[in-house]
Amino acid sequence: MITRTAKTSGCGDNRSRREIHTSLTMVARTTLLPGLLKTIAANRKMPLPLQLFEISDVVLKDESKDVGARNCRRFCAIYYNKTPGFEVIHGLLDRTMQLLEVKAARGEGYHIQAADDSTFFPGRCAEIFVRGKSVGRLGVLHPDVINRFELTMPCSALEMDIEPFLGHTAETLLTHDVPMQETIKHQFPAHSQSQAALPSRTPTTKTVFGDMSSQAGLKALNEFLADRSYIEGFAATQADAAVFDAIPSPPSQAFCHLRRWYRHIKSFQTERVRFPSAKSQFVLPPTPPASTNNTSEDDIDLFASDDEEESTEAARIREQRLAEYVAKKSKKPALVAKSSILLDVKPWDDDTDMAKLEECVRSVAMEGLLWGQSKLVPVGYGIKKLQIGCVVEDDKVGTDLLEEAITAFEEYVQSVDVVAFNKI
Repeated sequence: MITRTAKTSGCGDNRSRREIHTSLTMVARTTLLPGLLKTIAANRKMPLPLQLFEISDVVLKDESKDVGARNCRRFCAIYYNKTPGFEVIHGLLDRTMQLLEVKAARGEGYHIQAADDSTFFPGRCAEIFVRGKSVGRLGVLHPDVINRFELTMPCSALEMDIEPFLGHTAETLLTHDVPMQETIKHQFPAHSQSQAALPSRTPTTKTVFGDMSSQAGLKALNEFLADRSYIEGFAATQADAAVFDAIPSPPSQAFCHLRRWYRHIKSFQTERVRFPSAKSQFVLPPTPPASTNNTSEDDIDLFASDDEEESTEAARIREQRLAEYVAKKSKKPALVAKSSILLDVKPWDDDTDMAKLEECVRSVAMEGLLWGQSKLVPVGYGIKKLQIGCVVEDDKVGTDLLEEAITAFEEYVQSVDVVAFNKI
C-alpha cells in the first residue's frame, strides 16, 4: 500500500492557518488467486461445483523499470467442489493451449512437470512450461491455504502468465475486453458453422464399455473416467471424438465424471477433426443392416457364425477392456460384517475343573469364529465363572449356534449367557 500526503500552510494578520491534506492510496496485487478465493468464500453456500476465472494484471518487481515494478497480465481459474477436481483444471489448461494453438510437446510446445510450492498440496503441484520457459503453476491447494479463507472443501487452481501469447505486454492500458488481435487471430467459429463442419461418422452406440444408449454402458464409462481426463493418455485424441459421437444424448447429472468429460470434448467443436490418432479402438464397428433386396436361398448361409459380424480386432479389444475393468473391481475387498461377543460360561459347582472347561470352550471351531482373551470372575461361595470374548462373522456364526455348541459339554457347563454384543 502506497500513501502520498501533500501539505501546504499559510499565515497572515487577518488570515488563519490553513492545512490542506490530500492522500492517494493504491493497492497492487502480486497474484490473482486470493481474489478468487475470497469470491468463493463469499458464495460458498451456492450449489457446487463453483468454477471461477479472472484475467487481470499483477505487479511484479523489476529493477530495470523507473518505478521498480512492472505489470504482468495473468489468467487464473479455480475449481471448488467435494473432490479436488485436478483433472478439471488439467483439462482447462489443455483446452486453453488448444485455443492458443500450442501443441503438447517439449521444446516448441508446452508441458508440465512436478514442482514444490507451499501454496499447493505436496505432490499435487505442477509447473507449466511453454517453449522451455515457466509461465505458471496448477495443482490442488494446500489445506492451510483453504482454511485461511474459511473454506471446508478442496480446491484446484491454475494461474499462468498469458503475455507470451498476446504479442504485447500489460504495460499498455488495461481494459476488461479480450485483446482484439487474439480474437482476430483465432477466429472462433460460430455454433452453426461448427455443427456443419463436424465430420460424419457411421452412427453406432457400441463401445468397449458397452452400449452408450443404455444406463449400464454410461455407468461403466463414468467409472472409467473417474480418475481420467481423457479416454486415452493425457491429451484429447480421436478416441475421445469417437466415444463422444457414440453417445446419443448428453448424459444426466447422475454421471458426474462422464458429464464433465462430455462437456469438455463438446467445447472443441470443429477442432475434433484435428485430434491426433488413437492407439486403440474404443468404438465397435456397426452391424451392417439387413439387405432389403430379394435373395435366393443359395445366398443365405444358415450355418454362419455370429462372430463373423464383428471383427476379430474389435472383439479382442472389447474383451481386453472388460477384463481390465473386472480385474480392477475384483481388487476392491468386500466388506464383511463382524461382531464382538462377550460370553459368561457358568460351571455346575466349585469342584468343576475351570481349566478343562476353558479348554472345552476353545475347542469349539467354526468358520468365521476367532476366540479372544478370557478370565475367571468370582460368583460366590467359592464358585467362579469363565468370561471369554470372541469375534464372529455375522453371516457365518450366530449366538444361538455358539451357545448350543458350548452347552454340549454338559459335564462342565451349566449355562452360557451373552454379556455384550457389539458390531465392528
